[in-house]
Amino acid sequence: MIGLFWNVLLAIAWVVLSGSVTAMNLLAGFCFGYIALMVLQNQVPALKGYSRRIPRLVAFLAFFLKELVKSNLRVAYDVATPVWHMKPGVIAFPLQARTDMEIMFVSSVISLTPGTLSLDVSDDRRVLFIHAMFLQDEEQLRNDLRELERRILKVMR
Repeated sequence: MIGLFWNVLLAIAWVVLSGSVTAMNLLAGFCFGYIALMVLQNQVPALKGYSRRIPRLVAFLAFFLKELVKSNLRVAYDVATPVWHMKPGVIAFPLQARTDMEIMFVSSVISLTPGTLSLDVSDDRRVLFIHAMFLQDEEQLRNDLRELERRILKVMR
């Protein structure tokens, strides 16, 4: 998070110093700031690993958008057709996430996806209870959730 903060600050400084307030100039400043922080990450311990996070974040966002479109289409199809294909249910999903921030991010992303909703976390913070609209294949749902969690943790760690 510190690296992203500094990257945004460098992008804003770029825009201010160049005198041109445009989205493309802000993006250019972000890219130049990213390169500068990538060079500095070996000298500044707080920046360690920052250069790997942005590509992972972009890959995660692409994956999440694809999953979001798929689940939106599935829910829309089920709502628009006269025959309901849903089989709702609640599952207990064992978490790989350990910190509060990781658990919050995983549960929030799951809740953002149509057809799933995070209900609760167990007291020991090792199990997330999830309501799923389509629970025909519980193992497939668990695999999809594991993949989503793996990608989130790859960005955060």
